[in-house]
Amino acid sequence: MAFSSNSGGGPMADINVTPLVDVMLVLLIIFMVTAPALSYQIQVDLPQRTNTPPPPPPRDPPKPIRIEVQAGDTVTWNGSPVSLNDLRGLLAEQAALQPQPTLEIETENDAAYETLARVLARAKNAGMEKIAFVEPGA
Repeated sequence: MAFSSNSGGGPMADINVTPLVDVMLVLLIIFMVTAPALSYQIQVDLPQRTNTPPPPPPRDPPKPIRIEVQAGDTVTWNGSPVSLNDLRGLLAEQAALQPQPTLEIETENDAAYETLARVLARAKNAGMEKIAFVEPGA
């Protein structure tokens, strides 16, 4: 409550409406911005109810395949050296299996990134879905 300095000596009863106007203008701007966005319909594809249960998980998952990318552009498949051209065929054979085995890729610290990129490209092109990176020695 403010006191006036005029000679009347009584308390001043005027309310400061400036903060109220500021808040109302901000709310007006927020509603003007959000109202058009609420008028657009968004298409959401929800899952439909089915009576068929999901297939059971496989009892014995296949053994994972370990590919090691070593320094000097050397690639090994479960410990035996393999060329990048042969790797394409091996990966295609494994991608056709159901369920697919997990492809574990291990790289040495001095291995070339280009070799790793080629291995990943061949795995993707073969259709491998489960690709994991593992630490050396794990």
